[in-house]
Amino acid sequence: MRTNERLGPGKVAANVLLLLAALFYLFPFYWIVSGSFKIQNVAIQIPPEWFPKEPTLRNYADLAKSPVLRWTLNSFLVSLGTTALVCGTASMAGYALAKKNFPGRKLIFWAFIAAMSLPKQVVMIPLFTMLAKWRWIDTYWALIFPAVGWPFGVFLMRQFSQTIPTELLEAARIDGCGEARMFTRIALPIMQPGIGALAIFTFISSWNDYFMQLILVRSTKMQTLPLGIAALQQEFLTNYGMLMAGAAIASVPMIIVFACFQKYFAQGITLGAVKG
Repeated sequence: MRTNERLGPGKVAANVLLLLAALFYLFPFYWIVSGSFKIQNVAIQIPPEWFPKEPTLRNYADLAKSPVLRWTLNSFLVSLGTTALVCGTASMAGYALAKKNFPGRKLIFWAFIAAMSLPKQVVMIPLFTMLAKWRWIDTYWALIFPAVGWPFGVFLMRQFSQTIPTELLEAARIDGCGEARMFTRIALPIMQPGIGALAIFTFISSWNDYFMQLILVRSTKMQTLPLGIAALQQEFLTNYGMLMAGAAIASVPMIIVFACFQKYFAQGITLGAVKG
């Protein structure tokens, strides 16, 4: 028999605070979406128009005249390629650092920890010089490969790989299972939640990486959505409605990716903090 439990004052206050926090973080996204349906004069007027009284698709029509499809394609290619390579290399490196004994393992792990504290600006000059020697500037290779070996990804997968039971790996080794098969058939299925969480972090980071793309991209055809939307700003007159339309379009893939991997994200964050 179920009994109706009343929420105490503490729980009610906590729920109200969480609701207010959610509205606070959702408001910028609402403002971008609503602003994309306003004409220029309404988008910048003070006091603001909180809800578009006369919504219009003019901003999206003007945005369609720009190479927005090319920008979106470039962003997808770069983000998906980066996510695939980072998840692949980080899962293998994290598994090796967590479950394999070899000289210098702790030193390599702490080197990755130290690399996490370095800002991008520190490695930008040597990275640009190296890519220029390889003639990769203004190519997809320059936008994808610098992220391979992302220290945070290796750290996350190493912590998550510690949840893999060592006894299970030893039993597979006794049965004659090779290293490659042990990793693909046993380790990877257990590491799926961690890989899902890493995929979200990597995709969003690559999709929004304006600084690196600004340095490494030269031609208009290689511009991604962040660069293309920023290029819509003009010196004397900026169409803020069209900028908001571009920002709304740029946010859709991130929402879709997070919605698809949300279950793995939650499992990866919780399980990755527990040693097996």
